[in-house]
Amino acid sequence: MPKADDHPLRLLTLRMRRVQRGITIVIPMKKWEYLTAPVLIHNTKMILDNFGADGWELVQILQGATPEQLVAYFKREKQ
Repeated sequence: MPKADDHPLRLLTLRMRRVQRGITIVIPMKKWEYLTAPVLIHNTKMILDNFGADGWELVQILQGATPEQLVAYFKREKQ
């Protein structure tokens, strides 16, 4: 459970002060998982909303083999 002192802006402020004092801070990199999925052009919003509800963030949509085919690339932080 996060503490009141763990507010992101407070942590950022503390990190900035420490860096200014010459202390090296190592922040672990986030781990991501990725997903590619076809997107039907006639139902794009519903499909993207469903992925978003599951925690997936849309990174990019590219055209597939034909102009009617779309491929969506998603990412979300690994739990």
